[in-house]
Amino acid sequence: MTDLVSIRRALLSVSDKAGLEPLAAALVARGVELVSTGGTATALRALGHAVKDVAELTGSPEMMDGRVKTLHPRVHGGLLALRNNEDHVQAMADNGIGAIDLAVINLYPFAATVAKGAPRDEIIENIDIGGPAMVRSSAKNHDFVAILTSPDQYDDFIAALDANDGATPLALRRKLAAAAFAHTAAYDAAVASWFAFADQQEMFPAVLAVALTRKETLRYGENPHQQAALYLPQGRSYGLAAASQVQGKELSYNNLNDADGALDLIAEWRDAGPACAIIKHANPCGVATGNTLAEAYEKAFQCDPVSAFGGIIAVNQPLDGPTAEAITGIFTEVVIAPDADEDALKIFAGKKNLRLLIADLPDPRRPGLMLKPISGGMLVQSRDNGAVLRDACQVVTQRAPTEAEWADLLFAWTVARHVKSNAIVYANGGATAGVGAGQMSRLDSTRIAARKAIDAAETAGWAQPRTIGSCVASDAFFPFADGLIAASEAGATAIIQPGGSIRDKDVIAAADERGLAMVFTGMRHFRH
Repeated sequence: MTDLVSIRRALLSVSDKAGLEPLAAALVARGVELVSTGGTATALRALGHAVKDVAELTGSPEMMDGRVKTLHPRVHGGLLALRNNEDHVQAMADNGIGAIDLAVINLYPFAATVAKGAPRDEIIENIDIGGPAMVRSSAKNHDFVAILTSPDQYDDFIAALDANDGATPLALRRKLAAAAFAHTAAYDAAVASWFAFADQQEMFPAVLAVALTRKETLRYGENPHQQAALYLPQGRSYGLAAASQVQGKELSYNNLNDADGALDLIAEWRDAGPACAIIKHANPCGVATGNTLAEAYEKAFQCDPVSAFGGIIAVNQPLDGPTAEAITGIFTEVVIAPDADEDALKIFAGKKNLRLLIADLPDPRRPGLMLKPISGGMLVQSRDNGAVLRDACQVVTQRAPTEAEWADLLFAWTVARHVKSNAIVYANGGATAGVGAGQMSRLDSTRIAARKAIDAAETAGWAQPRTIGSCVASDAFFPFADGLIAASEAGATAIIQPGGSIRDKDVIAAADERGLAMVFTGMRHFRH
């Protein structure tokens, strides 16, 4: 087998005509015969090139509205024949099959057709059959055939022809074959996913086809000895994946992970007044609303100014100068906003390492699946997009919450669903007063959150911590009354929790004994 294979005949059939002109010109300049189909043939002739129709090659006309045109031995024989196999060479001669050395193929725009909301019949017609077959035939026979599936490959391919006197090296053909099989796998995954989720309305199909495209490799993973990359799903990106980086160093794995949590949290206030969230190690360390964005940031920062150092900040409204000025008062890794005005951009420009991301806030109630790898398998669940409204809550104590308490209860509950379990959140005046995250005991989370509030008060020089007169949210039920008692001792006056413990009566009795108001949501928000 020869490493270099000269290109004498090329088969071109592309939906995406980008880059076709320079590629065709490069091939024609080297005397390559062009064979093509339908719209691609028309485009090539419009460029002034001689083209042989596939129908002329096969001796069979296109039929059935173009459904059948390339599924023919003179196409696939030309792609699949082993040129160093005497039987294959003889079969080619006996059946009038000419070798095809290059296939340039990209497929019907199935994903784009789905994305534009096309009717079912149009979607079905955009399931490519002949294209994937030719791609796979070419890729399988990469010892002799080069396969191009994306305009992004054309420049490197032309450069390879220039470097090898019109031939392709085996290493390039192998690389192109790998990309080709990934291309058809992703295409089939898109079709399978549409059938399963959109057409058949299955949440958990028997086979879950997932295709991801690498956007970039990262410096390292969670730790320097780990490798990492960012992949995107097919179709339209949104949220953090679609964010544009205005300035700053490249994003790390931890930056992206924390930034995703920050954006997901601040999206809860997508249609509300000014709000700010500060995230550290995927947990909120301060969240607040305010009359201005700067006020919301200051209130969020005051919850835990120590943890805020080196954190991720997300806001729900375009970033302005005063807020940017306040943010640059300490070291911050990443800031995420739906936009930023000129004053904010100018201020941030003086902090060259600070990453500023512009991203639309996603719908917090959007559906979707979440995937988590385990040893030897994958856990799949629907997104936690549940929300609790005031009318759905049940007051279980003798005293009902006041209007001010209701506002803080629902605020604390919204934040708690974004805190790692066991999660406890104290809130006061539309701001977190203390956050306890990720503890093995709910009592420990309650105490840690209260301790942080005391530390914050000492740092700010307040007379008392903001847990005094606060409301508390617990992401899951209190299994014992001890956590509620600890919250009361910290100064809380009202509690929101899912309920459902076998000791609910004991917890309710403890609340009544202390004059607390408590409501049950009936919905739990574990986050692991």
